[in-house]
Amino acid sequence: MRVGYGYDLHRLAPGRDLWLGGIRIDYDRGLVGHSDADVLVHAVADALLGAAALGDIGQHFPEHDGRWRDLKGSALMERVMGLIAEKKFKPVNVDCVIHAEKPKLSQYRDAIRKSIADMARLPAESVNVKFKTNEGLDAVGRGEAISASAVALLSDA
Repeated sequence: MRVGYGYDLHRLAPGRDLWLGGIRIDYDRGLVGHSDADVLVHAVADALLGAAALGDIGQHFPEHDGRWRDLKGSALMERVMGLIAEKKFKPVNVDCVIHAEKPKLSQYRDAIRKSIADMARLPAESVNVKFKTNEGLDAVGRGEAISASAVALLSDA
């Protein structure tokens, strides 16, 4: 068994779609990034890569490489899952937290959970998704950004 941790944060801005865990969220702003800026998928991917000792998404999907521009979270996770399988590992479970002052996300919990489970090739019961605010503190608390963290457990395939 191997455990990995992932974290990501992106600024919010108008004119972008908001993607969290592979689900489009109805909101007037979206996350800014080279890809779709899905902070939850990025955190989960980093947790999986970390557990397999495969570095982080910045090494595998560098911003300076135009091939990854506007990359969807699902495509990123497909590649990450392939890298993990090459090392003969498989996910056991994923636990994640989205830190956002707004929008309120509880109505999206089941869809996000299923989406992450599908991407990680897990049953939904093996994925947990939590939502937290930052109580008005820092960029997340002021509604300027959204962050996510994740822990993933891998076992031998």
